[in-house]
Amino acid sequence: MSLQSITIQNEVNETGNDEGQEREMWPRKADYMLSMVGYAVGLGNVWRFPYLAFKHGGGAFLIPFTIMLAFAGLPLCFLECSLGQFASLGPIEVWRIVPLFQGVGVTMVLISGLVSIYYNVIVAYSLYYLFASFNSYLPWAECFHWADSKCRNEISGFCNVTMDNAMVTVNVSWANANNLTCIADNTSELPSKQYWEKVTLQQSSSMDETGKVVWYLVLCLLLAWIITVASLYKGIQSSGKVVYFTALFPYAVLVILLIRGVTLEGAKNGIEYYIGQQSDISKLADGEVWRDAATQIFYSLSTAWGGLIALSSYNKFNNNCYMDSIVVCVINCLTSVLAGFAIFSILGHMAFVSGKKVSQVVDEGFGLAFIAYPDALAKLPVSPLWSILFFFMLLTLGLDSQFATIETITTAIQDTFPKAMKKMRIPLTAALSVFLFLLGIPCVTQAGIYWVILIDSFCGGWAVLFAAVLELVALIWVYGGEKVILDIEMMLGKKHWIFWLWWRACWYFVSPVLLAVILVWSLVTFEAPEKDGVAYPKWAVVLGFLMIVFCLIWIPIVAGVKIIQAKGNIFQRIASCCRPTETWGPALRKNRGERYQHMKDDKVKKEGKEGQSSGKKWTERYIQMTDGPVKKEDKGVEIPDITGCENPSFQSD
Repeated sequence: MSLQSITIQNEVNETGNDEGQEREMWPRKADYMLSMVGYAVGLGNVWRFPYLAFKHGGGAFLIPFTIMLAFAGLPLCFLECSLGQFASLGPIEVWRIVPLFQGVGVTMVLISGLVSIYYNVIVAYSLYYLFASFNSYLPWAECFHWADSKCRNEISGFCNVTMDNAMVTVNVSWANANNLTCIADNTSELPSKQYWEKVTLQQSSSMDETGKVVWYLVLCLLLAWIITVASLYKGIQSSGKVVYFTALFPYAVLVILLIRGVTLEGAKNGIEYYIGQQSDISKLADGEVWRDAATQIFYSLSTAWGGLIALSSYNKFNNNCYMDSIVVCVINCLTSVLAGFAIFSILGHMAFVSGKKVSQVVDEGFGLAFIAYPDALAKLPVSPLWSILFFFMLLTLGLDSQFATIETITTAIQDTFPKAMKKMRIPLTAALSVFLFLLGIPCVTQAGIYWVILIDSFCGGWAVLFAAVLELVALIWVYGGEKVILDIEMMLGKKHWIFWLWWRACWYFVSPVLLAVILVWSLVTFEAPEKDGVAYPKWAVVLGFLMIVFCLIWIPIVAGVKIIQAKGNIFQRIASCCRPTETWGPALRKNRGERYQHMKDDKVKKEGKEGQSSGKKWTERYIQMTDGPVKKEDKGVEIPDITGCENPSFQSD
């Protein structure tokens, strides 16, 4: 190869226009947007937001919810999307921006890993109920052989009320007409509740009683992981296709359930409790309402989990991440509201036919998804059809979030070992999934539901809030908010100073203070998790705290390692670790502009040591070809007059 061809090839490498040359990119913008929506919109939108709205004043709850979206959700979402897109790096390597805080990225990945363990267990529950729905009748519609004496088969049409300081039994219709409240019957249980506990979970009495492995849940869990691996075997190239179904199908089901729900007798009562005239504006004076609103919007958008950074890292440099963030946040919130209408319209019908108030049939979390709502569906005509649609919707909602969670972990691996991940993506993804599947086995024992609640209560709570606060402090106060704005403007173009007023206020002060208050409040008001009124044993609570410590301990460990590796006295080392590394900046040279024109390529840096040794061989070979006798294999080779062949960048070209 002549020197001229080397120069031409070097220019091609310098100015190449192929966006995917260094890192794979989203084939289409729609792939990215649907993946983001699927990641943000999850089970919490369906089984937690409607309950919180009902609990905290109905429609009035939308006021603090919207305010918290503006102050806590959207600013962090925009920041993370911009960060990942700017550097084209995942949640760990992106901390080249402030190496001292790289442990925050490790924490994000570990949290995602632990959450993915129990999240796929919930997907397994949905699979089991989906398969059970393919019957001419729903198995939880009545009390069958698995039920005990507490199981109540059908509605009698009568209930107990208090009249003249005495409890009497009256007709339900008469009680409703005279504004009397039926007394809850605590001696009986719904068939759906007993089916959930006795058949699906084979639930033990406490976490101390592990019991046996529930084999059909193990098979459902295995199937959930097989679906996950099959959807991610080519990374974003394959998952980007799957989300066209998994992200859009839940909306079709929600609309169908809503249309069916509002046509049922009693649906109006449910909607009134959810967001109608039963709304109570006075609830806004309660601080718990604002805390729950901030917590719900924060967890719903999945900020500080690493997923937003990972998914955005596959974007083109000039993609409008600002509009993407707004669209994702708005869709997420509207989905929560839509789900509330679909859920409460059918729960209103359930309350009507059972002679109860809506407040007596409403539940959240597992109680809503696997007890209250299935019981309501069992009372509808053609109930198996509605059950299939509902649990298929839960399945796709769970899988969407699971795809992005696992992609967060594989992106971190890819950034650390790019060559290995490129050659062995399928085996590595499969190995990771097998490892997480094995860790999830305790969650499908007879005590499995206790483990699921334990991991959710601890790993999905304080650790995420702590990571979010440190993330804002590191990026805005250590690296510098003005530098962040300049970096974003390199992608979006120059913006008027007024545009940044809101974002400056949120990033510098409002968002970190708000999240810190929520974190402290959660710690102060901490209560040990419980199931059915039974508190968890002390060893389980200790284990939960150890899981949090395991996630957070890497923040000081990584910071200590970075300081030790730095040069100078202790203050100089800390200062150098608070500055971006030489490899921080846009991945492609053509996007670096003047601000990052001196940035070193990560590839060249890694090959530097190798180049120092191989450079000697190049030099010796060149001297031998010019000064020594010509070897047989060198005859006819053009020998250019070049210098600096020991340069690593020259050798890589």
